[in-house]
Amino acid sequence: MVSDNISVPSLYVIKGIIILDNDGNRLLAKYYNQSYATIKEQKEFEKSLFNKTHKGSGDVILLDNWTIVYRNNVDLLFYVVGSTDENELMLNSVLTCLFDSLSTMLRKNVEKRYLYENLDLVMLTLDEICDDGIVLESDPMLIAQRVQLRQDDVPLGEQTVTQVFNQRITKLFTDKR
Repeated sequence: MVSDNISVPSLYVIKGIIILDNDGNRLLAKYYNQSYATIKEQKEFEKSLFNKTHKGSGDVILLDNWTIVYRNNVDLLFYVVGSTDENELMLNSVLTCLFDSLSTMLRKNVEKRYLYENLDLVMLTLDEICDDGIVLESDPMLIAQRVQLRQDDVPLGEQTVTQVFNQRITKLFTDKR
């Protein structure tokens, strides 16, 4: 017999992943439920979230009946949102995986400028970690390898100028060794 206080286990752990800059502006946000269906509601939630967390270095908070783990780095704030009965350690493992994956791919330069330059990789990283709120992977090295592999598989005609330039520079340096 299940008590009313115990929630039914679910794979849908993550309700949202948000990256804001140090002014509270959205760089990237993915919501995996319909609690904030409109952009206006999302922006209001992100504003209250930023106001509550921008002075901290990272922790767990409870806001609007959501459990939120966050991390502050240079000029970015990373958030992972879950329900109030969600395990904070699970949310924190997703946050750590996201940050460590980005840190590996961006060569320890997890800053607003580099995040914008590699926004396609950031989006791929989010997709590799979480799909529709279900955590798929929490190993940052594996995520970084998968995302880099996808980047290398893109045909030349579909690559951005930056991607082509980076590949040529990398090839130039590896050929000199």
